[in-house]
Amino acid sequence: MIKPTPNPPVRLFTLTDGISTEDLLVNLSETLASANALSCDLAFNLEGSKREELLGVAQLIELAQLLADRLHAASAL
Repeated sequence: MIKPTPNPPVRLFTLTDGISTEDLLVNLSETLASANALSCDLAFNLEGSKREELLGVAQLIELAQLLADRLHAASAL
């Protein structure tokens, strides 16, 4: 059976209104740092293509961290 409309996306997490941009950026930065640490730790326990894939994910996280840092610096001006 094919449903005529898909299920709407479920929102598991929300942000409280009124959180400052500074607090959001700090939390984003900490979350990215944690994700980077986890991916690097896991990658160093792997070998071959799976290690390379996970290190690629770590690089994407690091790029996101650089973007967040630049945004944070710009918002402080």
